[in-house]
Amino acid sequence: MAKYKLDLHDIYNKGTLIDQALNEAIDECVESKIGTLEIIPGKGSGQLKKKVIRFLEQKHIKNKYHRIDKDSKNFGRLFVYFKFK
Repeated sequence: MAKYKLDLHDIYNKGTLIDQALNEAIDECVESKIGTLEIIPGKGSGQLKKKVIRFLEQKHIKNKYHRIDKDSKNFGRLFVYFKFK
């Protein structure tokens, strides 16, 4: 199954760009029926990861995906899974 990777290291301190990048990645996955979105907020202080999770928990975004998984081996990585009929 296809996977889309979004690395946020370059824009970690630019809030609006982060939201935009997340929106684009999710839309790309939905449109192209890509089953897994790998988001790399990096390890850092954990603030970016929290921001990403808050973003993903918004109702209009949550409707688009199936579930979120935190990588147990790599704290700086999240997976978003999509389900298509």
